[in-house]
Amino acid sequence: MTTEPAPTATWTTEAGTTTGAGEIPTAEATTTSSISRDGVAVIVRHPADGAPVVQYWGAGLGPLDAGDLAALVDADHRQTPPGTLDAAWRPSLVPAEPDGWPGRPGVQLVRDGVPLIPRWRRDSVTAGEHEIVSRIVDSAAGLRLTTRLHLEPGGLLGVRHTVTSDHSDLEVQWVEPTLPVPTRADDVLTFSGRWTREKAPRRTPLGRGSTARQTRRGRPGHDQPWLLALSDGPARNRDGEIWAVHLAWSADVTYRTDRLPDQPTLLGAGELLRAGEIRLAPGDEYSSPTAWFAWSDAGLDGIGARFHTYLRSRERHPRAPRPLVLNTWEAVYFDHDPATVARLAERAAEIGVERFVLDDGWFPARRDDTRGLGDWSVDRSVWPDGLEPLAGRVRELGMQFGLWFEPEMVSLDSDLAREHPDWLLHDPVQVPSPGGLSWRTQYVLDLARPEAYAYLLERMGALVGGLGLAFVKWDHNRDLVDARHDGRPGVHVQTVAALRLMAELKARFPGLEIESCSSGGARCDLGVLEVADRVWASDSNDAVERQDIQRWTELLLPPELIGAHAGPPTAHSSGRTVDLSFRLATSLTGSAGFEWNVLECDEAEVARLRRFAGLYRELRPLLHTGTVVHSDVRDPALRVRGVVAEDRSAGVWTVATVASMEDARPEPVRLPGLDPRRRYRVRVRDEVGTAKWGWVTPPWLTAGEVVLTGRVLERVGLQIPALWPQQALVLHVTAV
Repeated sequence: MTTEPAPTATWTTEAGTTTGAGEIPTAEATTTSSISRDGVAVIVRHPADGAPVVQYWGAGLGPLDAGDLAALVDADHRQTPPGTLDAAWRPSLVPAEPDGWPGRPGVQLVRDGVPLIPRWRRDSVTAGEHEIVSRIVDSAAGLRLTTRLHLEPGGLLGVRHTVTSDHSDLEVQWVEPTLPVPTRADDVLTFSGRWTREKAPRRTPLGRGSTARQTRRGRPGHDQPWLLALSDGPARNRDGEIWAVHLAWSADVTYRTDRLPDQPTLLGAGELLRAGEIRLAPGDEYSSPTAWFAWSDAGLDGIGARFHTYLRSRERHPRAPRPLVLNTWEAVYFDHDPATVARLAERAAEIGVERFVLDDGWFPARRDDTRGLGDWSVDRSVWPDGLEPLAGRVRELGMQFGLWFEPEMVSLDSDLAREHPDWLLHDPVQVPSPGGLSWRTQYVLDLARPEAYAYLLERMGALVGGLGLAFVKWDHNRDLVDARHDGRPGVHVQTVAALRLMAELKARFPGLEIESCSSGGARCDLGVLEVADRVWASDSNDAVERQDIQRWTELLLPPELIGAHAGPPTAHSSGRTVDLSFRLATSLTGSAGFEWNVLECDEAEVARLRRFAGLYRELRPLLHTGTVVHSDVRDPALRVRGVVAEDRSAGVWTVATVASMEDARPEPVRLPGLDPRRRYRVRVRDEVGTAKWGWVTPPWLTAGEVVLTGRVLERVGLQIPALWPQQALVLHVTAV
């Protein structure tokens, strides 16, 4: 058993040098501290007057003593005091106009209708091996601001500000953690999308000036920025420097950059707050959501590795093997017949499914999506004996039982809405509304209202406990339009209450897992993953669309957290018909399962699905713990994605085409991440089915395998066949 090293910190001050843990020296002079972890370093200056300044964030710099830190600051300073440039010396952690900062302020506060410009003074700084906590104050204004910077396993840096008001009421308009980035980072990668086409990358040059990209949907949305990354040249998978930020918040966000001619570039993110949404009485505080910053000199895979390492290091990260799932939505939709659903469960068990989830349609009046939301009891007209017999049969077949809810929503055609119309998160004069307030004829339940929260906790708790649920699919199918709680903007309190409800259910029922679904992938940020155990990446089970949705979702989330199901031959979201082999190969890239009426499968298909289930059980210890890698390829039709074991003893790659390939002789695919000195056997795992291709069939494929070194596989690669569109090879690579 190893013990954590004692916290240490190094300080340099004009009054002298101190090395040790705990509080910073109290000298009036500027002091400098540093933390480092897993190849990342952060250096912070703490002036006696003013807010802390991040002097450096990026590649690890090795051991630095107090003299080194002082020399680094001198080497990086722009002007010898008392120079009189009309600009900030360097933007602080909360850049502001009185400091000469001409960009977007880091914090905007209002008191009595007038913007408040704090005059910060250092109060205290404490540090450990991987953490710096700084508190600055403006005593005259009655303000305190505490900033926590912490490096987590993998070198992921979290930054969080907490504002406290000690005087009269204070309105918080925004609090946005920012960090400096070198000006050579001049390319932008961010994301947009739509329903069934989430996480679509957008690459542009970095715009000049201060820019902000915002979402106002009450949830991150299908078009959410997801991640904002700046890179030195266009971002690539395997090489190049990248600086990125992701906001761990499940509602409205602002992602920002400031590219100014006389300053370092700033990169940051914060919660988007509406006017009057956050008001602090004396003694109250507001904490920004954690902004997670990642630096990499190994391209996008390096960014992904930092997020994955951190997420896997958390105590709450799911450790049990990720079960093979069957969800009933695309099998039966709202047409719930107990006998049919029971047969579906039996066929699922025959295939090798380990978790059976009953989706929408089990509660009163729920024959379509216009009624019933809010009435969380079993519809006895459809399920006369309740769900207990089904739950018992599912467990008898050796599977876990799960259930779908959409607890944050309510239909006007429901007993709940008729009994408690005041529980809606809307202006009453706008209900009912033929326009934007009603999406899918559903409204939003005000979870920040204690009675509504207590109702949901009681109803959901009764079903989770009574049915012995192992899993809840938690859906959120609409934006929050004009959300109002007690007459004020209500997105913030609604989001806090929703996450608290998830956490309280899990605390009451240890072992319960929750999937965050929001009409697909509209809520899968690191905020909801504080309480959820996986996300539903998209309502699209079109495997062609899923290739890219999965790839960009796993830029942040390791594959074991991403639901990836094989749907029916023709996708209901796109009308595209895709071979079973391609659908199964795509499902293998996440937490696998089926969203399909497998009662319609013939004997050959059932046998194929059983083989796939066995392959998934065999490979998931690697797929869900290894390092995710993506090859840089030239052909826009080609996708090459793999997972390499931590000890580099094995790897699994999916080589897929989403369209017709450009060249008659396809480019060789390189398999990165293996030990260059070891030899590996490469073979195709055809349990998913046999891919189809045309005129190029390389000899190694005909022979059934080839043995090559890791260096050859990464530098030279493998000649692949001329795969037809929408075909995939699953390559299993093992050390010999």
